[in-house]
Amino acid sequence: MNDTPGWASPGSAPSDGQKPDASGPAEPEDRPGPAQPADQPGQPGQTPQGPGPQWSKEQPPPAQWSAPSGPAGPGQAPPPPPPGPGWGTQPPGGYGPGGPGGYGPGNHGHPGGYGGWGSGWGGPPPAAKPGVIPLRPLGVGEILDGAVSTMRTHWRTVLGISLTVAVLTEVIVVLFQGLVLDDSSTEALDDPSATLSELSRAMGDALLNSSVIFVISLVGTVIATALLTTVTSRAVLGKSVTIGEAWRDARPQVLKLFGLICLLLLITAGIVTVGTLPGILIAAAGSTGPGVALTVLGVIGAGIVALWLMIRFSLASPALMLEKQGIKKAMSRSAKLVRGTWWRIFGIQLLATIIANVVASIIVIPFTFLAAALSGDGITGWLNTGVASLGWTFLIVSGIGSVIGSMITFPITAGVTVLLYIDQRIRREALDLELARAAGVQGYGPTAPGATPGS
Repeated sequence: MNDTPGWASPGSAPSDGQKPDASGPAEPEDRPGPAQPADQPGQPGQTPQGPGPQWSKEQPPPAQWSAPSGPAGPGQAPPPPPPGPGWGTQPPGGYGPGGPGGYGPGNHGHPGGYGGWGSGWGGPPPAAKPGVIPLRPLGVGEILDGAVSTMRTHWRTVLGISLTVAVLTEVIVVLFQGLVLDDSSTEALDDPSATLSELSRAMGDALLNSSVIFVISLVGTVIATALLTTVTSRAVLGKSVTIGEAWRDARPQVLKLFGLICLLLLITAGIVTVGTLPGILIAAAGSTGPGVALTVLGVIGAGIVALWLMIRFSLASPALMLEKQGIKKAMSRSAKLVRGTWWRIFGIQLLATIIANVVASIIVIPFTFLAAALSGDGITGWLNTGVASLGWTFLIVSGIGSVIGSMITFPITAGVTVLLYIDQRIRREALDLELARAAGVQGYGPTAPGATPGS
């Protein structure tokens, strides 16, 4: 199976009684032969001998040879007209409907056929599209449009899942920031006269707080991705799904999905640590300049390796959810599907992330300004310090903006990842045939009459 299944145009088969390797123009049947005496009839199987008229050594080019234009003699068929350009004429024997060549409707293995040669080459038939994407290899625009179409067509389920997960996640984050976090613990970061111990303590508290918020957001992202993967896969088949059905289908794999994402994060953290640790140790030993330089190089190298691995395993999530695989098997499936197309998948994922974040920023930034204006410091104080007070007003208003932004980013990022997975399986494993059968498309795939392999 090719990576990109295509349609092969019909070839030319040799006519009956003609050798396939015959080349050059055929000699005319009325070529004069040697005269034979009347009282010496030719014997069967014997070729007449004797001198006869010879052909001239100078002949027109083979491609331009045509039969004489004079009138046909008695009992002689008129010469055939010269062939027209392209596929406009039918060869002897008829390759139209019912002809021996069999290129009429339904004779090429595709629904409807391509018609006879007399009707011209009409191109391959359009791919079946039972849902949000056509069942064939997809382009970049079709993948992005499929993600948006899923959100638009099944908006009740998609926005219901995104809104529910975003609200629950943001409520936990706001409560954690308002009840647990302490502004005084990070004030030393804005104090130029703070001591090294105060700065270290403040950085530790900020790192701990950020880590807790990240974990909370990660849990919400995992749940949203699991549910939206099911919705997108059903949307490809043109089938709708409720939130309850999506949860029942995704629930057995949620813990595995959470473990997969945590494993990928640990791998990333390990790579960054290995890359930066030598420079940090050298800087701590007293060689500040070489240590800083080595640390910067380590960060760059570790970032490149981590990015390569993240794209390599970016399709593990839909593989785990849709194939009901384990963590290790899902990672190997993703590596197999991404092999040879790393840059394409990286570009599509990057483009989708940029689009989602730009759209979310358009919504989140005005809410952030509104939250700063309603808080005690005001917009001026927020712009001067760059840090807003974690008051309840600021947290609630900015949290509303974050919820709306997450409602948009969740469906786009999850939908693009699922459609990339489906596209790669169509290119590598002809998944379009399985999807067509699952969607109930009639006369599509290997079940069509006379289907040819590779079509």
